[in-house]
Amino acid sequence: MKECEYRQINTGPGGAVTSPAAGTPPAPPPHGDAAAAGGGGGGGSCKKSRLRRKWEVFPGRNRFYCDGRIILASQSGVFMLTLGLILSTCGLFFVFDCPFLAEHLTVAVPIIGGVLFFFVMSSLLRTSFTDPGILPRATPDEAADLEKQIDSSGLSTYRPPPRTKEVVINGQVVKLKYCFTCKMFRPPRTSHCSLCDNCVERFDHHCPWVGNCVGKRNYRTFYMFILSLSFLTAFIFACVITHLTLRSQRANFLSALKESPASVLELVVCFFSVWSILGLSGFHTYLVASNLTTNEDIKGSWSSKRSSDESANPYSYSSIVTNCCAVLCGPIPPSVFRSLKSF
Repeated sequence: MKECEYRQINTGPGGAVTSPAAGTPPAPPPHGDAAAAGGGGGGGSCKKSRLRRKWEVFPGRNRFYCDGRIILASQSGVFMLTLGLILSTCGLFFVFDCPFLAEHLTVAVPIIGGVLFFFVMSSLLRTSFTDPGILPRATPDEAADLEKQIDSSGLSTYRPPPRTKEVVINGQVVKLKYCFTCKMFRPPRTSHCSLCDNCVERFDHHCPWVGNCVGKRNYRTFYMFILSLSFLTAFIFACVITHLTLRSQRANFLSALKESPASVLELVVCFFSVWSILGLSGFHTYLVASNLTTNEDIKGSWSSKRSSDESANPYSYSSIVTNCCAVLCGPIPPSVFRSLKSF
């Protein structure tokens, strides 16, 4: 599949050079003392620009730590709830259920639970703290140059100049919309998150459960998170039922509940969460196989209901396996938001 490259406008630092009017003598050179004071001391009127990372200049509503390596959304309360539910449920499982099942069933129960718990926590933290693919906003010079290009295209008419561009990807016309906040044309599959106030490449959705946007750079770990969480929830649910069943064989079921009251809490949490997690995993498996995003699926960007053959997804390959490899096994691009630039 052909890929399109998009670069931000690189404007020069200087404008047009004005020459002195005729008959006007050139300005005299500065005296030695003034030149020494201005050049040597660095206290002149011209301030030297220094290199800064782009997230320091245009952070949006995100919070950055460890020199921009860790990113958090402005509202992370739901993420803390997710973390608390996983840690508390797994903690009760390892303390109250695993010892009994390891003794009366098999030692593989705590081992499998530990491996699944490791995958869930590692993928959750990587999804939450990773740059999802934020595109830095245009600088004032870049925005001014782009405005000139847009205005010059609409000088011949009374209508305002268009704020869209059209590109062809695999024979399909794709419109690029102008972002009035970031002052740039969004690349294909890019959308502006209203909660984080940033444009994100291959924007899927903003997930409050992980406290971050899901985009080009963290969708893979997000899919691993919900998939491993589905297995972990179903595994704990089955182990708790087995635990209570084995205990009830000695007496009755009520006695088993009294002997292990923590298992009841795990059973309730897993029962009400496993269905939604399994449904979410199945939905994103369909998206991966189709090379779609949640944003495109909700908007129906490539739905056959909008038009017959012209609405085919230009990013989809002819094979489900190729789509899965393209989404889950492709290289992760470096973070553009952490790059250095002179400001």
